[in-house]
Amino acid sequence: MKLAFCGNDNPAAYNISAGVLRNVCFVDALNLVPHVFLLFITFPILFIGWGSQSSKVQIHHNTWLHFPGHNLRWILTFTLLFVHVCEIAEGIVSDAQMKSRHLHLFLPAIIGFVAATTSIVYYHNIETSNFPKLLLALFLYWVMAFVAKTIKLVRYCQEGVTFSQLRFCITGIMVILYGLLMAVEINVIRVRRYVFSMNPQKVKPPEDLQDLGVRFLQPFVNLLSKATYWWMNTLIISAHKKPIDLKAIGKLPIAMRALTNYVCLKEAYEEQKKKVANQPNRNPSIWLAMYRAFGRPILLSSTFRYLADLLGFAGPLCISGIVQGFQNTSQDNTTTIEKDQSDSYLSSQDFLGNAYVLAVLLFLALILQRTFLQASYYVTTETGINLRGALLAMIYNKILRLSTSNLSMGEMTLGQINNLVAIETNQLMWFLFLCPNLWAMPVQIIMGVILLYNLLGESALVGAAVIVLLAPIQYFIATKLAEAQKSTLDYSTERLKKTNEILKGIKLLKLYAWEHIFCTSVEETRMKEFTSLKTFALYTSLSIFMNAAIPMAAVLATFVTYAYTTDKKLQPAQAFASLSLFHILVTPLFLLSTVVRFAVKAIISVQKLNEFLLSDEIGGDSWRDGCSSVAYESCKKHTGFHSKAINRKQPLRYQLESYEQSSRRQPRPLEIDDIAIKVTNGYFSWGSGLATLSNINIRIPTGQMTMIVGQVGCGKSSLLLAILGEMQTLEGKVHWSNRNRYSVAYAAQKPWLLNATVEENITCGSPFNKQRYKTVTDACSLQPDIDLLPFGDQTEIGERGINLSGGQRQRICVARALYQNTNIVFLDDPFSALDIHLSDHLMQEGILKFLQEDKRTLVLVTHKLQYLPHADWIIAMKDGMVLREGTLKDIQNKDVELYEHWKTLMNRQDQELEKVTADSGDMEADQTSLERKTLRRAMYPRESKAQLEDEDEEEEEEEDEDDNMSTVMRLRTKMPWKTCWRYLTSGGFFLLFLMIFSKLLKHSVIVAIDYWLARWTSLDEKHKTDETYYVAGFSLLCGAGIVLCLITSLTVEWMGLTAAKNLHHNLLNKIILGPIRFFDMTPLGLILNRFSADTNIIDQHIPPTLESLTRSTLLCLSAIGIISYATPWFLVALVPLGIAFYFIQKYFRVASKDLQELDDSTQLPLLCHFSETAEGLTTIRAFRHEARFKQRMLELTDTNNIAYLFLSAANRWLEVRTDYLGACIVLTAAVASIKEGPKSGFVGLGLLYALTITNYLNWVVRNLADLEVQMGAVKKVNSFLNMESENYDGTLDASQIPKDWPQEGEIKIEDLCVRYENNLKPVLKHVKAYIKPGQKVGICGRTGSGKSSLSLAFFRMVDIFDGRIVIDGIDISKLPLHTLRSRLSIILQDPVLFSGSIRFNLDPECKCTDDRLWEALEIAQLKNMVKLLPGGLDAMVTEGGENFSVGQRQLFCLARAFVRKSSILIMDEATASIDMATENILQKVVMTAFADRTVVTIAHRVHTILTADLVIVMKRGNILEYDTPENLLSQENGIFASFVRADM
Repeated sequence: MKLAFCGNDNPAAYNISAGVLRNVCFVDALNLVPHVFLLFITFPILFIGWGSQSSKVQIHHNTWLHFPGHNLRWILTFTLLFVHVCEIAEGIVSDAQMKSRHLHLFLPAIIGFVAATTSIVYYHNIETSNFPKLLLALFLYWVMAFVAKTIKLVRYCQEGVTFSQLRFCITGIMVILYGLLMAVEINVIRVRRYVFSMNPQKVKPPEDLQDLGVRFLQPFVNLLSKATYWWMNTLIISAHKKPIDLKAIGKLPIAMRALTNYVCLKEAYEEQKKKVANQPNRNPSIWLAMYRAFGRPILLSSTFRYLADLLGFAGPLCISGIVQGFQNTSQDNTTTIEKDQSDSYLSSQDFLGNAYVLAVLLFLALILQRTFLQASYYVTTETGINLRGALLAMIYNKILRLSTSNLSMGEMTLGQINNLVAIETNQLMWFLFLCPNLWAMPVQIIMGVILLYNLLGESALVGAAVIVLLAPIQYFIATKLAEAQKSTLDYSTERLKKTNEILKGIKLLKLYAWEHIFCTSVEETRMKEFTSLKTFALYTSLSIFMNAAIPMAAVLATFVTYAYTTDKKLQPAQAFASLSLFHILVTPLFLLSTVVRFAVKAIISVQKLNEFLLSDEIGGDSWRDGCSSVAYESCKKHTGFHSKAINRKQPLRYQLESYEQSSRRQPRPLEIDDIAIKVTNGYFSWGSGLATLSNINIRIPTGQMTMIVGQVGCGKSSLLLAILGEMQTLEGKVHWSNRNRYSVAYAAQKPWLLNATVEENITCGSPFNKQRYKTVTDACSLQPDIDLLPFGDQTEIGERGINLSGGQRQRICVARALYQNTNIVFLDDPFSALDIHLSDHLMQEGILKFLQEDKRTLVLVTHKLQYLPHADWIIAMKDGMVLREGTLKDIQNKDVELYEHWKTLMNRQDQELEKVTADSGDMEADQTSLERKTLRRAMYPRESKAQLEDEDEEEEEEEDEDDNMSTVMRLRTKMPWKTCWRYLTSGGFFLLFLMIFSKLLKHSVIVAIDYWLARWTSLDEKHKTDETYYVAGFSLLCGAGIVLCLITSLTVEWMGLTAAKNLHHNLLNKIILGPIRFFDMTPLGLILNRFSADTNIIDQHIPPTLESLTRSTLLCLSAIGIISYATPWFLVALVPLGIAFYFIQKYFRVASKDLQELDDSTQLPLLCHFSETAEGLTTIRAFRHEARFKQRMLELTDTNNIAYLFLSAANRWLEVRTDYLGACIVLTAAVASIKEGPKSGFVGLGLLYALTITNYLNWVVRNLADLEVQMGAVKKVNSFLNMESENYDGTLDASQIPKDWPQEGEIKIEDLCVRYENNLKPVLKHVKAYIKPGQKVGICGRTGSGKSSLSLAFFRMVDIFDGRIVIDGIDISKLPLHTLRSRLSIILQDPVLFSGSIRFNLDPECKCTDDRLWEALEIAQLKNMVKLLPGGLDAMVTEGGENFSVGQRQLFCLARAFVRKSSILIMDEATASIDMATENILQKVVMTAFADRTVVTIAHRVHTILTADLVIVMKRGNILEYDTPENLLSQENGIFASFVRADM
């Protein structure tokens, strides 16, 4: 057959007698001209390239869009392409009905399609390289195309073709589109003036694109890239080469930064405030403010959502059309009518009857629907993130202005603030994410029901009714789930508290052999937690079950009703379209319960937020307002009440002068500037209305040291805070002399540290000056502590200074106050946690030397009266009033009694001081050495950390071959299958088998249901009698399916729970039985993390992820199976699709893991910063560092938001890609089935499954990625399970050990060698000693001489590898550990108390009578104190014994040792941390109460062992001297003698 442009069956086609333009053929040829013109012009330009042009613009992205009307042009072009596709299709379908090929029907359309595509490519290249003159080519093209199409349209009108013909409509639409594109082009000329104008407009790129740090390009790229997230490709692919870090994701674009959004929201909120200003009982509405600030994007997102939902219904309609078409062809193949050839115009009805057309339409509808859906998700996510940033900034601003009394009186606890930040803002963000669903769902449901009704009539309403009636149950389950989760949280908090106590006191528990008591207590709490976890699991599985079962039940009800109520046979078209509709309907109904729950939560969150935002702020009248208006330089919205506060201070200074002169008799007349601060007639309260401080008249002289003294609780600290303006002023004034008002260096009584390096904590925002820094650290004796830290002063201090002791924290705070360059320094009891040495050093070096040299004004609150002589001015307080004020001499003259009282106290303190200062440093005194020891433990050697983190095989491979890039990449893309297997098997093999089996069975049944339906509907009319058989089979299968759904969801959860239970149980037992060395080397936080975060993931997150993953994977596999069964040709197309899918998931998983880790790791600092700020409010405000902290908060928020934004963009990237793949699957399945044309029922089945694939493909990948991250937790727990335990079994039986061993308390140490671990050097070398029963032995020696190691050797806490210790004739290495440790007593250096009753602390095993306990308390001099407590022995001890002083805690430990009537007591530096008085009590008790027992004392103050029967002096693990103290003292040059001389 010869090809001809207008066909060769109609010679009249080439006849132009009626005029050229009336000839169809010519007009169609004319339409080719513009397209060919465009292709000829643009191809050379496109291929030559424009390397020269783009380099002129200094910009790192080629994403800058230069021209106006950009998005409109893309939308019009896409519409144009779609219309071209329709035109091509129409041409081909019309052509198929002709006798010969008519090229003119579709060829111009095809070339037009190519030209339109070229136009947009060409435009994009011109736009990014900013070459507007080249746009003229496009302009000409649009004009020509417009003219050509108009001619065609006019010709149709002349021939009387009407709207009923498809070709006429297409041509009309095209004319409009070309016209609009022409208009867009003219607009670009108008704005940019690149032709017909002398001065073309210059353009500057947006600010974000000039900033090389902005990597988030979504707002700037072109429309196609926006819709498909094409710009993410580089990031996601680069994740394969090296992990994504914060640098790779850069900064947030300006429009999304917290500050920008804060200003928006703040303005909207202030507006609401103004509206309700005169209505006292109404609160400003945060909802309205949020709508004002973020309403537009939400509306946009909802529009996208509506479009997507409506397009979603194209699926069922197209399926119905295609299947219907098959049925018709199978019936009509007998009667084919030859159409009239001359009429080649198609009506749209005929056009849509073509199966191939429907397949292509279905494909396009799917692509569009998915694009709109992802766009809607993205817009809500972005808005949610913006809202969260704005809310966080608002909350933070409010925190900085909260009144202190609010925090201290407990109206606003830190917990509440943390909840606001961590929970409430996230609730609102999530609500925003789900918010479009609220109004999109009803529309979707109504549409769905209408379509169903059209397909099936009344019986559809039955199915819909089933769905609607079951929805409330869903809601009920959802609320129950939330409750269960809350109770689980409460129990796990309690369990963590207990675990934390165990880990902190692990040494004591092991030494007393109490680990099992505490372990069972944790296990009990875990069982409670487990019960509520079971409820949680039950409801989760019910929710999953409802989700799967509701559509089945609905389908069953509908089809059975249909079979019995109507006479018509169920057609495959109806059946599969309605099945597909039910699938669509279930999603919104399932989501509805979630959305409603979130809406309720959001309403509550908003109430809480409003309460917080309206709570009391710090007084406007205080001195601080002088400069708080510069707090937020970037948005000056905070003027208001500041002006009057400053001016008022001016005249007062002159009134002061006269009063000053008379009231103070001083050698020199006072200038007004000699007074830094003055309080007149001050009454201050903590917000209760009762004055805490009353009648305060004081002044603080400039450049001198003022001391405030008085008993505990007399209001010294309050006075400082009142001066700083933190208290409510009831009456009176605080005046500051002018230069001092700006900033005060303040060290609070409770040390407050930032989660930053030591250096940052000390400089605290001031510029670093090396000389000054060194002086300050020396004055606070921080250098030795800094040297111990693994990275010196660049070591991060944990949250709230967790890895430092109290004294170290306090010294850092004092150092911070000294380092700041301010005129006034307030130190609130800086010596409280320091021992005498350090206090003295600090006083001499820091205060007297450093501060006085700088002539800074110092106010010092202290209890150490021996420093009074140094003070220039003293304020003595009592009961919230000033008792006396003046110099020491004034007070000596005026108030003799007070002076005498001070003197006696001073003498007592001085004696202690002399005792210790005389110690020339030969013996390392005091707490400090102890603190440094603990610090060494907290900061554990670095190398051990490396071993610990992950002792998994894979990790080690990674470290060996770090340089070998490919291996690392292989590891990064590998799923942790080994860990998965470990996790699955820890739930037990039976459950694992049950789960796999029930899952497979369930999915087979689901497939069987649909297969049965296909068989049933494909019956001919003849088999109408079998209806009952089919209905029965269908009902049975559906019933089985529903039951199996329940079983599978329950088994998965049950397996997950068992696994979680076993893992936690093993972990706890492993840790508690671990060797003490493990705890010295592993930081507490690391172990706790296994019990908190990791256990939580294993408990609650892995089971649902696993369920979802298996479900979606099996669904996809069964779908592919069904399609392949229906149309085997599909398998050929599957290969390229499978390869594409593999690469998408491979790249996505790696990137997603990195981004998730970034999101998690950036969240913590943000939360910490909030809680830090709330804790250190007074310090921040005194230092005037509000602005700096706000800046930091904004940075942290933005960092977290950008990570989250990228994570959600990556999810969109994946979903768009898997959705498009799904659409391709649908297209191939449809085309393949049309090609084969088998039984119509199976075509419907194949298409139905192809449609479900699109929904589940991305879930497979996302669940895989989630599971990979969550398996990390299992891996970490497993790495601890490989640790070795202590050897608890001895060689002796219980029967061979006497009940009351050791009775005598005789100790023989024979050639003892001890080391901490097999690979370390011995710490004791061949020690020999003999201790008679009842002897009191003292062991002394420098730090590190092996004294403590010897005491640990008695308990086999260390490795005895040679020699032995024999107690009462039994070698201790043969005893079971529990027996050995439970028969000896020890008092440790740092006292450990547990939360619980006093009785529990003394005797956790509950073996002793009350009398015995009271006797022990009496011996420890605690009886009277305990009697006064509410509940006596049952009085509660708070965590760590915080409600007792250190001395009292030590005495409790003594009582504890006494309760255990063992004949051997070991005291390990037990008097290190207590004052003289308590120490004397201890000495007395040991001599009297323990008279008949063997006592081994390890001493650090030698005078405590002068009365002992035997003294052992050790050095470097050897015994140097071994004799009675008298004999040793007589040796003039002996070591012991030198120690004692130093100690006198």
